[in-house]
Amino acid sequence: MTIDLLLINMKACIGKELVDCCLAVDDGKIVKIGKEANMPKADKTLDLRKLLVLPGLIDTHVHLRDEGKAYKEDFHSGTAAAAAGGITTVLDMPNNEPVTMSHEALRNRIKVAEKEIMVNVGFYSEFPTETQEIDRIVEEGAAAFKLFMGEQIGGLNVDDDDALLNAFKILSKSKTPLAVHAEDRVMLKKAENQLKQACRNDVEAFNEAHSEEVEVKAINRLIKIAKQSNTKVHFCHISTKKGLEKIIEAKTSGKQITCEVTPHHLFLSAGDVKAGTLALTAPPIREKKHAEALWKGVKNGWIDSLGSDHAPHALEEKKGKTVWEVKVGIPGLETTLPLLLTAVNRGQLSIADIMRLMAEKPAEIFKLKGKGGLKEGNSADLTVVDLHRRYRIDSAKFHSKAKYSPFDGWEVQGKPVKTFVNGQLVMDEGQIVADKGIGAVIRRA
Repeated sequence: MTIDLLLINMKACIGKELVDCCLAVDDGKIVKIGKEANMPKADKTLDLRKLLVLPGLIDTHVHLRDEGKAYKEDFHSGTAAAAAGGITTVLDMPNNEPVTMSHEALRNRIKVAEKEIMVNVGFYSEFPTETQEIDRIVEEGAAAFKLFMGEQIGGLNVDDDDALLNAFKILSKSKTPLAVHAEDRVMLKKAENQLKQACRNDVEAFNEAHSEEVEVKAINRLIKIAKQSNTKVHFCHISTKKGLEKIIEAKTSGKQITCEVTPHHLFLSAGDVKAGTLALTAPPIREKKHAEALWKGVKNGWIDSLGSDHAPHALEEKKGKTVWEVKVGIPGLETTLPLLLTAVNRGQLSIADIMRLMAEKPAEIFKLKGKGGLKEGNSADLTVVDLHRRYRIDSAKFHSKAKYSPFDGWEVQGKPVKTFVNGQLVMDEGQIVADKGIGAVIRRA
């Protein structure tokens, strides 16, 4: 037997130990991991010179834009950014133009994406106006559903508990994952209106509107509805100490709850953000005590996954006349892994932590078959990193259309240097080396 590709002279984290090994790839899958003497012959052999190979990283919180928002990002630029950042699988959020909230919209979006994507892509749907459409969206292949609670985006009235409960029960029957942006819309809009009437037009006012209480109220409400409907709920971008405490409380009482944190909520705090509205995001960058609580949650295993919340905008959209007109969001696909590797070099994280947060748990929560681990039979999605490479983040070199970052100029240690998607080399030393459309669309079975 002659296989497609053999990677030799590499390191991998097997269990929780770094080991020297080789890895054999055939027909897009991992077929063997072991010593070189035990490897089959290959059409191509690549010496990785002791570089570290991770299971292809998964980012379950990405806004790829395209369609009506293609000027911000499109499927090719967004997935090229993912590959450049060492990410091999992303899940695309539904707040697009048009909103992904029907089986037709999902089908059309997949059709546009198939010819452009450079990594594996699954698609969220928002809830439709008519609940009977939920099953049709699931049948069309939605990887998950997303509920935005801070504003009305989909067809489901986010202020109506009975409507949410009914929709959650339908979703629970199909066992389709559900992710939630937890901010209470009523409390948020009331605070916004009061601050606008007071002529407040500063980042601090935005942060006051998106208070800790706004997050906590939404979390409490969703936990109650999730219990009544027997629905598994994944909380996106948790940003507050009290919010995390409520989730820990629900987890310890046996509820089916998981949660995510973003790099910007871990690595930034309100006191040291110098980027002004460039760092404006929802939920906002908070005081240091919240970041410290999130780091503790990561180390203790209470936080299940890490997502970039890659949310690109045109640069002029980040500079509105008032803070209330600024488009919120931070591009993160090309900075997430370097920041995490820097934390590894500083002793804040382990390689096993990164694998848990960005491979194992995302694959488990979102039921991504064949993803999430270096195992024989799994997809040959591989992230190769140089743990010792030092450089400065330069947003001007991003593959994303969003050429800005609150991390611009930061010195990092640790860099993704090669990205393999289904056994194909897509990124090599920062360059995209594969053809458009090499990525695969992930559909729920």
